[in-house]
Amino acid sequence: MAEEKKHRSFFHHKKEGCEEEEEEKVHDYAKEQKHHKHVQQLTTIGAMAAGAYAVHEKHKAKKDPENAHKHKVKEEIAAVVAVGVTGIAFHERHEKKDAKKKHKNEGC
Repeated sequence: MAEEKKHRSFFHHKKEGCEEEEEEKVHDYAKEQKHHKHVQQLTTIGAMAAGAYAVHEKHKAKKDPENAHKHKVKEEIAAVVAVGVTGIAFHERHEKKDAKKKHKNEGC
């Protein structure tokens, strides 16, 4: 039997005949567009949830004067998270638009 060369790392494994299959891969812009749409929807939901939590903590700060400082801090953190997630959603919207443009320019 022929002696096989053994590799000790995962990055060196290649199947026999892979050189023939390594043609130029076609980029699927429709799939990319769907991905960005999905991420945009998830981040929008996250922004709404963070905003709702901020309003909830603001209400708790008014109801519980002993721990008002703790609730105000939580409210501010939730507001910052909501703004950050909104920025990510905005970014994903533009990525989705770019993928849509590329898909139209490709001629599909």
